[in-house]
This record gives sequence, structure tokens and C-alpha cells, in this order.
Amino acid sequence: MPPPATSTLGYTPPDGGWGWVVVFAAFISIGFSYAFPKSLTVFFKEIQEYFDVSYSEIAWLSSVMLASMYAAGPISSILVNRYGSRPVVMVGGLLVGLGMVLASFGTSIIHLYLCVGVIGGFGLAFNLQPALTIIGTYFHAKRPLANGLAMTGSPVVLSTLAPLNQFLFDSFGWRGSFLILGGITLNCCVAGSLMRPVKKTAAPVVSTESQSCVERFIDLSLFKHRGFLIYLVGNIVMFFGIFAPIVFLAPYAKHQGIDEYSAALLLSIFALVDMFVRPATGFVGNTKRIRPRIQYFFAFAVSLNGVCHFLCPLLPGYAGLVGYAMIFGVAFGMVCALLFETLMDLVGAQRFSSAVGLVTIIECAPVLLGPPIAGAMLDAFGDYKYMYYTCGVLMLLPGIFFFIMNYYNYKKLDEEQRRKNTAVEMKTAEDSVPQNLSQNEDLTTETEKLKS
Repeated sequence: MPPPATSTLGYTPPDGGWGWVVVFAAFISIGFSYAFPKSLTVFFKEIQEYFDVSYSEIAWLSSVMLASMYAAGPISSILVNRYGSRPVVMVGGLLVGLGMVLASFGTSIIHLYLCVGVIGGFGLAFNLQPALTIIGTYFHAKRPLANGLAMTGSPVVLSTLAPLNQFLFDSFGWRGSFLILGGITLNCCVAGSLMRPVKKTAAPVVSTESQSCVERFIDLSLFKHRGFLIYLVGNIVMFFGIFAPIVFLAPYAKHQGIDEYSAALLLSIFALVDMFVRPATGFVGNTKRIRPRIQYFFAFAVSLNGVCHFLCPLLPGYAGLVGYAMIFGVAFGMVCALLFETLMDLVGAQRFSSAVGLVTIIECAPVLLGPPIAGAMLDAFGDYKYMYYTCGVLMLLPGIFFFIMNYYNYKKLDEEQRRKNTAVEMKTAEDSVPQNLSQNEDLTTETEKLKS
């Protein structure tokens, strides 16, 4: 069995030291990147009534923001490869803050799409990819644990922002809330300032002058990588159904007659469970038994999400929604803790920046279309259960796909490793034959001289 993808950075990652400060900074950046679009769903019902738009139209707000975050992935990767993580994250914090301030003066839903969705989404992209990439430069042996801790930022920030947003709305309205949130997101600039480049004991391999300009920044050869393609195909299907259940959790509760604070509390419960599951998943993923086959662990987590969504419509009342939020928090936390660790396990830390950029720009389509399609289903059927059943299918199918294809991939890796070992042994044997012959000839010559 081949070990997890080894470090090809040209130096030995410190696996600690300032790296833990970088994990904390990534905790903040990743937290805002993933939690911020979800936390805005608290304002959806009021914005929907203010602009008199449908479920589908209001769902586009989070979708455009998430899709912009994913679409800007390659741009972020190029900037990280060129300038490093620190300045990119700081610029990202400024963009998110600017977008929210401009959105507070919005006069139409299109205005919000552009300010919150596009400008804010680009800012979040400049927070996400650099934070994920720099962890791989500081950690190798403890990387699953470091990734799990950094990804915990999302539920921690969400559990804080969900009730905070409700309080801000009650006190200042959605316009005032957006203005204040624009200031809060500037904390990403502080996080970026902590992302000091790692001190390298040896220079990494530099690309040759013969490469084309694009390939210096984005490794397009990944599209020939078997593991990368398996990851990409499964994730495309998965991302159609991964965010809609979160986006519509609070509106679903309100639709059942539950008050606004209790509905917002569901997001906090979900985030609280998620908060503890992510580092625990990183710890488990770092164990000797799990890490060599961590792709199976990821497949199980994806499948668990699908089963969870099938159960949601069957759980009655507010107690049932609390139970769903808890189970969903476990399943979702496992997926998020492993999402980028499994990609890094497949392609290695050296190619990770390019890999995450390519993955995110391709995933922007399902991220963009998933929640609006779910909103359109609500407009058409007037019942949330069909949306949750559909999301269950969209999570369960890629989970099964990951189990089957990763079994195939591990089997092929084992075969390739055996062939490589055999080739090395044969080459060693061939190299030793001329040496033995030369030694025999020298011995014969010496014997003849002695006889003479």
C-alpha cells in the first residue's frame, strides 16, 4: 500500500511552530468564506418581502456569492502562486467589506447580486484558497489534523453570526446590518497579516522556461490524474445538493410556524455540532488506520449526508428539526473536514494550489444552480420535502461513486507500486551483473600474473 502523497515542496514542512498561528489565521479566513453566505439566510425572508421576489430569486443571492467564490478560484490560485497567501487574503477582506457596504445602499435584488454576490464572492475566494494552500506548506505529518482545525472556523463563525445577524436585523434593519457586517469582515485582513511565508531550508523546484505561461501558475496536467478526475466528477454531483439544505433550513422552520429566533437557533445548533465534529474528524483522519485509506472515510461522510436529508421530512415538529440539525451537523462537518484533505492526499501539496483552483471553478456551476433549483422546486410544489429528497439523492449517489471508484484507484495504485518495485529490483540486479563480471576478470588477470 503506498503511503499518503509525500511532500514534494523541496523542503521539510515544520509541522508546528508558527504553523499553528497560521492554522488560527486560516480558521478565521475559512470561517468567513463558508459561514458568511449561510449566515445571510437569516435576512432572506425580509429581503424577499422588501423587494417582492420569489423563493428562487432570493436563493440566487447566496448562490451568486458562493459561485463567485468558486469561480474566482483559479484567479486566487494564480495570485497565491505569484505573491503568496498573505497579501491575497488581505485584499480579499477589503473586497468583502466593500461589497457589504455597497449592498447596504441596494435598491434592487440585482444590486445585491452584484455587491454581495460578485464583489463579496471574489473577496471570499481570496480568503479561501490562500488559507487552504498555506496549511500545506507548514504541515505534512499533522496535515489532516491541521486542516480539520482550520475548517472548524466555518461552524464557529456561523454559530456566532446566525444569532448576531438576527439581533442586528431587529436593531438596525437589513441595511444597517449589512453596513456593520462590512466592518466585521475586515477581520480577514488581520488574519491575512498572520500568514507569514514558511521558512524554507531548501529551494523548491522551479518550473523551466520551456513551459507556457498558463502552466507556470495552473497545472493543467491534473486533468490526466486518475485520482483528481474521480474527486472532480463526484464533487460536481455532490455540490448540486450540499448547500440547499442549509440555505433553506431557517425558512423551512419559519414555514412550519416556528418563530424567527427559534429558526435561527437551528443554524446555531447545526454549527455547534459541526464545530466539534470537524477537529474530531481531522484527528481520526490522521490515525494510522484511517489515513492510508482516507478516501473511504470521505465517501462514508458524503453518503451519511444523503441519508440525513432523506430523514428530514420524516421528523415532525421543532424537536424533529433539532434532531435533523444535529445529525446534519455531524455529516456536514465530516465532509468539510475531509473535503480538501482528500484532494491534497491525491495530488500532493505541491500541486494542491492548482488543483483547488481548477476544482472550484468547475464546481461553481452546481454551487450557483443548486439552491435556485431547490427554490424553484418550492415555488412549483409548495412543499419542502421534495427538495430534501432530491438533495438526499444528490449526496448519496456521489458517496457510492466515491466508494467504488476509490476502491479501483487504490487497487491500481497498489499494482503500479508493485510494478515500480519490481522494476527497481530488476535494474539493481542488472547493474550488479557487469560489476561481478568485472571483478571476476580482475581476479583472473591477477591469477595469471602470479602464475607467470
